[in-house]
Amino acid sequence: MIEIKHLNTLVALRRSGSLVEAAERLFLTQSALSHQLKDLEDKLNTRLFIRKTRPIRFTVAGQRLLTLADEILPSLASAERDISRLNAGEAGRLHMAIECHSCFQWLMPAIDKFRDSWPEVELDLSSGFSFAPLPALARGDLDLVVTSDPKEITGLRYIPLFSYQPMLAISRHHALASKAFVEPEDIANEILITYPVETERLDIFSLFLDPAGVEPTGIRQADMTIMMLQLVASGRGVAALPNWALTEYLERDYVLAKPLGKDGLWNTLYAAIREEQADLPFMSDFLTTAVTSSFDNLKGIKRV
Repeated sequence: MIEIKHLNTLVALRRSGSLVEAAERLFLTQSALSHQLKDLEDKLNTRLFIRKTRPIRFTVAGQRLLTLADEILPSLASAERDISRLNAGEAGRLHMAIECHSCFQWLMPAIDKFRDSWPEVELDLSSGFSFAPLPALARGDLDLVVTSDPKEITGLRYIPLFSYQPMLAISRHHALASKAFVEPEDIANEILITYPVETERLDIFSLFLDPAGVEPTGIRQADMTIMMLQLVASGRGVAALPNWALTEYLERDYVLAKPLGKDGLWNTLYAAIREEQADLPFMSDFLTTAVTSSFDNLKGIKRV
């Protein structure tokens, strides 16, 4: 059975060129080193080097083991360094998924700042609309999910980032333009423009229409916020979006926005993580950075 110590011994022998110097490098007696090499040769039933040559000459079998050592030992040393950095909280993996199309607006600056502070952390970002990200997080496929729809899943913790107000975007010439707020029944005769996701994952349905038992006349999907609002501005439908995602378009008088209900609705955006990662220094720093970035870049949000 070839062991790591055997590979280290052969590499030391190659570097030093003699049994005496190799033994010194490995902090072994020459007798112990010779015994180790003889034991390995007996197990493999072949000679690994030519004795009484200087520098040491390796046989074909010995050269093959040295090639193996050159492949394995650097990878092993790299893994040990990575584990050491992980234990120190200096390195790791942060694979994220987002259940919010508009979140890229504030999350990207947070990611850029975090990357500068934690270069050893492997970052990856994906959209969470084509799969179920929370179960993937629980399995360990992901490390963080940005969501406004927390689910009770064993092992997951939800960290509140901020609260926001879903609003209904309408054309400046829409019949609802004079209303101070909209009610579920106002949307019953409308084409609702949404992102391409299941309706149960949209605030307008889960918080507003479904509790009232109301459905829109139809649903039209668009991939990007600007595409949705172009359709809204041209009178092709209405769209429910977070207040902070509408700020730019309201300031340009591109569309109007109405609260959902007399008192308006508020929802909270969370960062979902696994319990065992909650105390990792880089995870804590990312969450702090994300909250700071959101309040630096968004208008109309509230602290939880």
